[in-house]
Amino acid sequence: MLYEIRGEQISAVIDSLGAQLMSIKKDNTEYLWQGDAEYWADRALTLFPYIARLTDGKYQYQGREYKMDIHGFAKDSEFQLIERKENEVILEICDTSETKKCYPFSFRFQVTYKIEGNRLSVSYRVENCQEEIMYFAVGGHPGFQIPMEKGLSFDQYRLRFPESEKITRIEFTPDCFLTGKESVWELEQGKIKKLQHSLFDQDAIVIKDSGNIVQLYAPDGKRSVTVEYPDMKYLGIWHTPGKEAPYVCLEPWSALPSRKGIIEDLATQPDLTALEGAGVYNNTWSIILE
Repeated sequence: MLYEIRGEQISAVIDSLGAQLMSIKKDNTEYLWQGDAEYWADRALTLFPYIARLTDGKYQYQGREYKMDIHGFAKDSEFQLIERKENEVILEICDTSETKKCYPFSFRFQVTYKIEGNRLSVSYRVENCQEEIMYFAVGGHPGFQIPMEKGLSFDQYRLRFPESEKITRIEFTPDCFLTGKESVWELEQGKIKKLQHSLFDQDAIVIKDSGNIVQLYAPDGKRSVTVEYPDMKYLGIWHTPGKEAPYVCLEPWSALPSRKGIIEDLATQPDLTALEGAGVYNNTWSIILE
């Protein structure tokens, strides 16, 4: 089921399958990547309860081993409508006998999309419906079309980090697991990275200490996208490696994937959120269109 929400300046469409953002427009111009199997068929995945890859596709918890697909199961789950207004929609999934096979926790996970002015806020609410601690990660995976305007090209676009001081890159192996190493991600004037397809030859770029805001723009263009993620530790930047893909993903993450060669234990893996029994977790990030 598709749900359209509208405000005075922008509109958005959300799919109940995966609570995935399918469209975000301003002045009738589409900013969101519309999916193409040649490059990447999805548009804006919801990541829960894990982000990116698990070593051998599995993890441990309380002495048992579980299997889980990349980015968790929310992206493949049918969400139920909880509330709908002209400018807002709230969708939800809860644990089932099927989710318990890969994730042994009782939970309620809500995703809220709300438009205010030229801003689309994406809010996550995780409720632990049991007495024991629940471990999880959550994040977004939106792709944005490049170019946003006629007459511009991919390599004319820039990423600007207006509040950064020294951005740290999280080093990954060629198969996208953590190496345990970090490095400085060099920027022009300490704020700007020019986009080029070769940036993604080794797959995703994952950074921290980025000031929790990034702007995608072209100096000669009029349209831009800003992503604000005040309570997310990391930002993934990605398009399909080895191709001249006409989009870039800006992905706010709460945590990182598995370490290379380690079958992670959820109770001890660094960065995962540990939510106390009956606890509630909230996190909001936003897309601003200019």
